[in-house]
Amino acid sequence: MAGILAGKKFLVMGVANKRSIAWGCAEQIKAQGGEVVYSYQNDRLEKSLLKLGLAEEEMVECDVASDESIDAAFDQVKEKFGQIDGLVHAVAFAPKNELEGSILNSSREGYLTAQNISSYSLIAVAKAAQEKELLAPKASIVTLTFIGSERAISNYNTMGIAKAALESSVRYLARDLGKTGSRVNAISAGAMKTLAVTGIGGLEEVGNCCAFLLSDLSTGLTGDIIYVDKGVHLS
Repeated sequence: MAGILAGKKFLVMGVANKRSIAWGCAEQIKAQGGEVVYSYQNDRLEKSLLKLGLAEEEMVECDVASDESIDAAFDQVKEKFGQIDGLVHAVAFAPKNELEGSILNSSREGYLTAQNISSYSLIAVAKAAQEKELLAPKASIVTLTFIGSERAISNYNTMGIAKAALESSVRYLARDLGKTGSRVNAISAGAMKTLAVTGIGGLEEVGNCCAFLLSDLSTGLTGDIIYVDKGVHLS
């Protein structure tokens, strides 16, 4: 079987190692016949990707905190690969002290950093992709969130607020990118120790959902948050 993503190309942002959800998504994209281009933030993460067996021509440098870096990366992607059929945004960061203890410990600087990297970056990459006509017709964008966006989860704090903003961004982007035929959705993944009862299983399940959302099988879905957490969000 050729797979539901055969002949399609995708940019996956956020792979750090084999435990990354983004890696599970990339592996399932390839299993379904898709071609993957990977972005990395800096030299350290480039080395991590090379250790995973990726070739330099499969990768582009992209620091989502910099509009100039995003522009340069997307120019490079378009030059090398032409239009892409979608992208996976699996980028998030908050300083460690923003995650611990009370939300009252949150600092202005840490809060803004979390919002910038974990939420605004989705809008930034979608904007650049749209302006550069990088997205093919019926393209699909998938981002990753967590139930800490709607519940006060211990050791999540400022990141939970950033994820709530990310989910809201998904809805507004779905509205506006829908005018040009693109879709935007999010996967709310459970904690891997909850999902992955048998090791890699959790990554594969999230990856399967990601491949579905990137495919033409899900053309009726946009602006949605899809839970892949074995029902944990129900309790």
